[in-house]
Amino acid sequence: MPVFRRRKGSLPRLVPELDDVTLGRVRRRVETCWSRGSLDTAVMALMSDVIDEAGQDWDRKAHRLAVLAASAGRSLPGIWRQHSPKDHGALLLHAWSDLIQARQQDSTVDLHATRETCRLAAELLPADPTPWTLYLATLRLERSPSTELAAIWREIKARDPWNREAHLQALGYLSPDECGSSALVLDLLDGVRSLMPPDAPAAGLELTALVHGHQRAVAGGGMTALGAGEIWRRPDAARALDQAAHYWPGPGFLHHAAALADLNLLAYALLKAGRTAEAGTVLHATGGVATPWPWGMDGEPLERFAHFHGRYASGDPDDGGAGRAASRRR
Repeated sequence: MPVFRRRKGSLPRLVPELDDVTLGRVRRRVETCWSRGSLDTAVMALMSDVIDEAGQDWDRKAHRLAVLAASAGRSLPGIWRQHSPKDHGALLLHAWSDLIQARQQDSTVDLHATRETCRLAAELLPADPTPWTLYLATLRLERSPSTELAAIWREIKARDPWNREAHLQALGYLSPDECGSSALVLDLLDGVRSLMPPDAPAAGLELTALVHGHQRAVAGGGMTALGAGEIWRRPDAARALDQAAHYWPGPGFLHHAAALADLNLLAYALLKAGRTAEAGTVLHATGGVATPWPWGMDGEPLERFAHFHGRYASGDPDDGGAGRAASRRR
């Protein structure tokens, strides 16, 4: 008989809502509707309520919209919009669904129409940065000139300076894989590094850029791939890992909606850097909740996460900082 029993809640699992229990209940209802191809008024009300409930926590609102759009398929957001054409949440969910569909091969989504949807949503609730974030995402998909990006970026920053989704969209747009270059990514990071609060929703921006850079090097093959690990020995990378590993797992330090996703990112980066003890502390802090990215870059994401969680996060949950970090997520 084992001395310590693993709590059921800490078993490795993939849940799109992360630790947002209310969102999880609505997601499951939406998926039931999707499977039968219809959307009843009760579920429309649930979606409207869970989006509106986020209030001016724009980060949580974006998280809830992203999860619902991924769970609702293509038809349900359209049905809701037809039923409630002036509902701000319905418009945003429809636009987010468009973006998901537009990434599919041979997509017929009209991104000009999506931008018009974003403009209508922006008129209905001018304080919300989400319509502008989705607008930015359409420009990214179309590889639009950076001159167009600048005006949209100003709209977002004026409403929510550290919006997580917007910063990740901008990072993708400016990356050498898409519309930009390594120099433009560095410009973005330099522009936010000294100003961003350490617990801001976009706190994971630099680590996200580093992980993408590592993966880019691995994908290059040859000597580039062999030297990919050197990224983590650069002063900027070591400094970013040091700060995140020290603060992020602390109880309540990260409090934005996707905090668990950023802890997954940190654990992955620490493992790539060979800092396994710190990775174990962070894996403990996830409470066993895995995310598809970045683990999916190395194989089946839950299998990869579970492997490292079992290897490095299996200590006494009541022992020291690791236990305290884990307990706040359970």
